[in-house]
Amino acid sequence: MTIIMERHQFTTADFARMRASGILTEEDRVELIDGEVRTMSPIGSLHAAIVNRLTRLLGQHISADMMLSVQNPIQLNDYSQPQPDLMILHQRDDDYASGHPVADDIVLLIEVADTSISFDRDEKLPRYALANIAEVWLVDVSALVVEQYREPRNGKYRVKTLFEYDDTIVVEQPALRVAVGQIFS
Repeated sequence: MTIIMERHQFTTADFARMRASGILTEEDRVELIDGEVRTMSPIGSLHAAIVNRLTRLLGQHISADMMLSVQNPIQLNDYSQPQPDLMILHQRDDDYASGHPVADDIVLLIEVADTSISFDRDEKLPRYALANIAEVWLVDVSALVVEQYREPRNGKYRVKTLFEYDDTIVVEQPALRVAVGQIFS
């Protein structure tokens, strides 16, 4: 006899109620991906240092009509609410108090990956492309490289550029020049 186990997909509204009711707390490092509550990797000191460096480096270049968001959720759809490490967002008067950013709000999304590289590349990246997030950086801590993904179409990024330690990433909007070595030093 085969037992069929039903899976329940949580919506982002369910996820918010779990947080509000105390089922999930701020200490729970989880995100909602395709209706499943997924445990996130713990943040090690190197990961945190790279996020801090990127925050400092990018903060020097963004204009008043943009803002940095660090390790905060985004709303991809009714079933996915990941928490990327860093985003440059279009500024909103309420600083997103009325709702999490959506794809159109995001100028640049960055995932820093040390132990989570496969999950970020294989699970999260296609969902970002499907949501049409224009540019994503995957910072591979182990390989000391930054993978830049642009031009999303049909759930995939058409352009992938690999930047190594001695390279500089140049972005037109917002006007950025980031030396990869500065991210890892």
